Amino acid sequence: MVPVTDTQQTEVASAPDAEPPARRIRPSDATALLIWLFWHVGAYIYMALAAPGRTTLPLLDRLTPWDAENFITIAQYGYDGSPGMTDAPKLTAFFPGMPLLLRDLHVLIPNWDLAIVLISLVASAVVAVALSRLSESYRAGSGVYTVLAFFLSPFATFLLAGYSEALFLALAIPAWHLARQGKWAGAAWCAAFASSVRISGLFLAAGLIVMFLVKDRRWRKAPWLALPVAPVVAYMLYLWSRTGDLMAWKRAEADYWGRFPEMPWKVLTNTWDRSVNEPVLATSYREEILAAFVLVALIVYQLVRRRWAELAYLAPQGVALLAMSSFYMSVGRASLLWWPLYLSVGVTGRRRPWVFLAYAAVAAPVMAINIGNFTTGAWTG
Repeated sequence: MVPVTDTQQTEVASAPDAEPPARRIRPSDATALLIWLFWHVGAYIYMALAAPGRTTLPLLDRLTPWDAENFITIAQYGYDGSPGMTDAPKLTAFFPGMPLLLRDLHVLIPNWDLAIVLISLVASAVVAVALSRLSESYRAGSGVYTVLAFFLSPFATFLLAGYSEALFLALAIPAWHLARQGKWAGAAWCAAFASSVRISGLFLAAGLIVMFLVKDRRWRKAPWLALPVAPVVAYMLYLWSRTGDLMAWKRAEADYWGRFPEMPWKVLTNTWDRSVNEPVLATSYREEILAAFVLVALIVYQLVRRRWAELAYLAPQGVALLAMSSFYMSVGRASLLWWPLYLSVGVTGRRRPWVFLAYAAVAAPVMAINIGNFTTGAWTG
């Protein structure tokens, strides 16, 4: 993790006044899209090179395992699952934003696998531009470094797959950027759609509320901050009408994925024991442990630097990921949602290129290995 300096914090505060109109295409946008394009080209080349001897599955099947299959099932059949599905209750763990979008897109694209992969493809392009603009508001010229840092994330493979991270970020990062500009209505709408995609939308809402209290306090704008919570409440009421349990999504996580509260040190030891006792997944579990330490360090850094909005966004994730599961699960994958980390690398890398190069030297090989593993049937992150 690389810090953002006080000078850069001053630039953040003054950035909204210098922000050009959002509709204007900027050179940094084009650069961000080139990074997105060439990263995808390189990732697909690597997928082709990793396949021989490891998998004979068609390309789309390699990009749509596990969660993607559940999203497609919900889009096709609803939360009752497909006919004869014995574990249909697990589907309630998945929020409805992705399946609803997928169902609408299916009208134009009959192939479900292709449709969900295209959602991630397009959403990741939006993320590239939004993250670049957010970074540029911290320090001019840092966008390219931040976007590169993001796409070199060890867990960037989930930007290829039919998962919800790219779609969530395509809504959440614009929400954060708009809020920093004081555009609370736009921020609230983006955050509301993000909340329909993942429970992480509630963490985003917490960050926006704290940002409002620290930087704005135009109380006539305050009602907008309730909007991001509405999709979560609506989904919980829907589950209650079906199951009689407002928290059915959480119960499904506990029943099917072992996500129930444990002491943080117990979660750590459980994960380490799994890495020892399950050699096939040893690397994945140890990556999860490293990602957990990065998250803790990132949270502590926000606290020390008094970045209250970022802290309000990241700290609940720390609780959810490190203490609300019997072992570390999807901590690495969730690292894609920690944009303060990539901003730190990008902003500091703009001033000290060696910092960015050091990050890339470590992250890029792990990212490539994880792409190869995930797309040949080995779980990662």
